[in-house]
Amino acid sequence: MSTRRQHSVETKLKVVREVLETGNAALVARRHDLSSSMVSKWVRQYKQHGEAAFKGNNKGNGQRYTDKDYRKLEDENERLKKILGEKDLEVAILRDLLKKQNPHWQIK
Repeated sequence: MSTRRQHSVETKLKVVREVLETGNAALVARRHDLSSSMVSKWVRQYKQHGEAAFKGNNKGNGQRYTDKDYRKLEDENERLKKILGEKDLEVAILRDLLKKQNPHWQIK
């Protein structure tokens, strides 16, 4: 089983700057023994967020989530799904009512 390497912020910035200078992510990736997809991802993150993309030890967005955060997001997701389901039901009831009151209308 292979282990994942952790790359320092300095290494990521060095690689990204090389790619931006040369314009060739695949060449820079080979030179540093990295996958070209990872290097391209770093460049994309750098273009979107600048150096802040590499601050912190996470997926480049500058935030670290805890189990509590995930539970909070899951609860919010469930609440929103319930609201959406209720709204869908309301729309279906209103459409049905419109069809009954106005059978000549073409309602989807």
